[in-house]
Amino acid sequence: MNEITHKNHSGLERATLGGGCFWCLEAVYQQISGVSTVVSGYAGGAMLNPDYESICSGQTGHAEIVDVYFDPEIVSYRDLLEIFFVIHDPTTLNYQGNDRGTQYRSVIFTHSESQMTMAHEVVKELEVAKIYSGAVVTQIDAAPVIYPAEAYHQNYFRQHPGQGYCMAVVAPKLAKFRAKFHSLIASEFR
Repeated sequence: MNEITHKNHSGLERATLGGGCFWCLEAVYQQISGVSTVVSGYAGGAMLNPDYESICSGQTGHAEIVDVYFDPEIVSYRDLLEIFFVIHDPTTLNYQGNDRGTQYRSVIFTHSESQMTMAHEVVKELEVAKIYSGAVVTQIDAAPVIYPAEAYHQNYFRQHPGQGYCMAVVAPKLAKFRAKFHSLIASEFR
């Protein structure tokens, strides 16, 4: 497996986010107007060319992430962050729901100084507004090498909407996103 490389993305920006299982985030970000590509993957660990089995061991240090390419003229990085903080719990350290381990941590990997600044600003705003009962523990770091997950993880919810985890975990997060951010949903998903 190689580092994620994308072609034909001129004029697009990149956001890399981890908030639990990548199937949940992928399903949401694929429905946003202005998002061109969403790739589930792994980032933030020491192992070269990790695979799902090694990630699940919790020993590699990687997080499950989505790599999102978007048109900032249609959807802003801030919009993507606001969605991120609604569809997962950023106050839980190394878990989301029943998914436990460092691979499920809340993390933002930034691709520019402006993304780093924006991520810190949004977290500060959430803390000042006391949106959550606990402290936001989202890790914010410059983007490391990002590896795509195996092919069977890509477009997972689209291919398996009736699968148990998809019905119990992914679908409710998607519904929460759709209810709160209806204006950002791409027309083909309305």
